[in-house]
Amino acid sequence: MRWKGKPQSKNVEDLRRPDGFMKRKSTSMGGIGLFIMLLLYLFFGQGNSLLDFTGATTQNTASNQSRNDGKSDEAKEFIGVILKYSEEAWGNIFARSNMHYQEPILRIFSNSVTSACGKTSSAAGPFYCPGDNKIYIDPTFFTELNQMGGKGDFAKAYVIAHELGHHIQSLLGITAKVTRMQQRMNKTKANQMSVRLELQADCYAGIWAHHTEKKHKVLDDGDIEEAINAAYVIGDDHMQRRAGMGVNTAAFTHGSSKQRAHWLKIGMLYGSVSKCDTFADLR
Repeated sequence: MRWKGKPQSKNVEDLRRPDGFMKRKSTSMGGIGLFIMLLLYLFFGQGNSLLDFTGATTQNTASNQSRNDGKSDEAKEFIGVILKYSEEAWGNIFARSNMHYQEPILRIFSNSVTSACGKTSSAAGPFYCPGDNKIYIDPTFFTELNQMGGKGDFAKAYVIAHELGHHIQSLLGITAKVTRMQQRMNKTKANQMSVRLELQADCYAGIWAHHTEKKHKVLDDGDIEEAINAAYVIGDDHMQRRAGMGVNTAAFTHGSSKQRAHWLKIGMLYGSVSKCDTFADLR
């Protein structure tokens, strides 16, 4: 993915230490710890979302993406460029419908962060908080994504674009509407609505990719495959198998690998919000 040297968004806030070095505990949440956390989430539903993007956990290790040696912070630069592209793409989409696009703030943090949605640790992964219209991400998640098989810059861009998709849902009133509907449903049906919401965010991520590539030609050979593969490896069924479990559709939080890859491709192919109606067959 061609992104280096491109303009960066001014809406990135770095909440890490001023010197850019993310101090970590010596313990790790990788390996078996990751699967224990996943099992707890799948069976007991710890919190609203163990990980808004995948349901996995990030490693609690020192990051090589932020350094205090005076060199550039590549992860921060990457995030800034992707956010800038999104501001342009979604700004234009909203403008064509005579709507104003409210640009979100993206906060980079380490260890834990406090938002309008409460205090959240890095183990919760990237997330969007509709209470303050902000996106939160600890860049060490990119290392975990790579270890899960989601390799490449475009796969990382998909992570950010998915969370931006939740921002779009909030601006369009979709999130609030789904929340009201869930309050009248039983737990099973309410969970199905949450899955549809996540799949729509995947589709919106595809819309971002469609319009960014159309205008800026940022993709290299294999980039599209990287994003689709990332969508596949963080599918609920794939994650359950990776944790040594049988597939339990009732415990899905974000959709199957096939569903996630499908809706990402729909967004990339058409670049249209109207094509991302993941709730259509529920009406």
